Amino acid sequence: MATNLALDDSLIAEAQKVGHHKTKKEAVTTALKEYVSRKKQIEVIDLFGKIDFDKNYDYKKARTR
Repeated sequence: MATNLALDDSLIAEAQKVGHHKTKKEAVTTALKEYVSRKKQIEVIDLFGKIDFDKNYDYKKARTR
């Protein structure tokens, strides 16, 4: 899918340099994948303290199913 975006050329060049990317597309694709991954991690972190812990759960028994 072709998309036209007005991106900061110096920022793209820096991303290519530090990421050792050969093309702008490769640099942008990698950046977007990392962005999505980090946002998903934040969603998981936000769950800490909101899910009840079962003190009687036996994780070793669950492995042998």
